[in-house]
Amino acid sequence: MTKSAIDPETLPYRSCVGIMVLNRASKIWVGRRADAPGDAEATWWQMPQGGIDEHEDPRLAALRELREETSMTNVEFLGESENWLAYDLPVELIPKVWGGRYRGQRQKWFAVRFVGDESEIDLGVPGHPHTEFIAWRWSTIEELPAAIVPFKRDLYLEVLRQFSPFLAQN
Repeated sequence: MTKSAIDPETLPYRSCVGIMVLNRASKIWVGRRADAPGDAEATWWQMPQGGIDEHEDPRLAALRELREETSMTNVEFLGESENWLAYDLPVELIPKVWGGRYRGQRQKWFAVRFVGDESEIDLGVPGHPHTEFIAWRWSTIEELPAAIVPFKRDLYLEVLRQFSPFLAQN
């Protein structure tokens, strides 16, 4: 390791929330990241997520992030993860993400049911710096792991495990 390289072990995790949005058929909302590399179309999908502001309640942060990223407001809470879940960024991404200040994210996950009309979903203006996603779709449980960027797959499998009671409900 060169003297200027970042040692991930010395960096903290960024506190964040993640939101699994289920429709009435228990399909899962995923968005294709706006910052995905052009060759990664099949694997840069994710569920809504985002940082928690200082002193912000995680459940309120989840509602805020969901609204900011998708415009969805018509949701019912189903539950939250048993614990905080974490993932590490690949070493080559650390200097490019969050100014190199974090090794990855520590996330509290929430499951919600979308009860609105799909016309409510608005991803924002393509190319705008705050636009998180450029496309969205409803995913089945079986399709989800393969669509997710590899370094987040284990975390997503744990989210699916913890929220499995909600996935079976129709």
